[in-house]
Parts: sequence; structure tokens; C-alpha cells
Amino acid sequence: MKQQATIKARKELETKMAAIFGEKIKSLSTELQRILLDDMVTAFENRLNVLNRAHPKSGNKAMR
Repeated sequence: MKQQATIKARKELETKMAAIFGEKIKSLSTELQRILLDDMVTAFENRLNVLNRAHPKSGNKAMR
């Protein structure tokens, strides 16, 4: 169940990034767009994980 929620959240983030970067990536093939969006979501999630580990709890309050 948790994995399904993670997959859904990831897909939502991909969709949002596609909307934001659509003009900049439209010259790429559909397959390359999917690859790039997947890479951007992965990089974003990894960066969040690193930052959350570096600043547990106190980092979350500072972001609000």
C-alpha cells in the first residue's frame, strides 16, 4: 500500500514538473522527455532525503 502511494506521489510530481518545464523540453522526443522527468524527480527526492538527514526536524520548521 505504501509503495502504491509513493508511486502515485512520484507520478504527480512528474506531472507537475512536466507542466513547469514543458516548453523547455518539448524539442525532445517523448521518450527523452520521460527519461528527463524521471531523472529530475529522482534527483529532487534524493536531495530532499539528504537535506532531511542533515537537518532532522529543525530543518522542517525552518522551511515553513
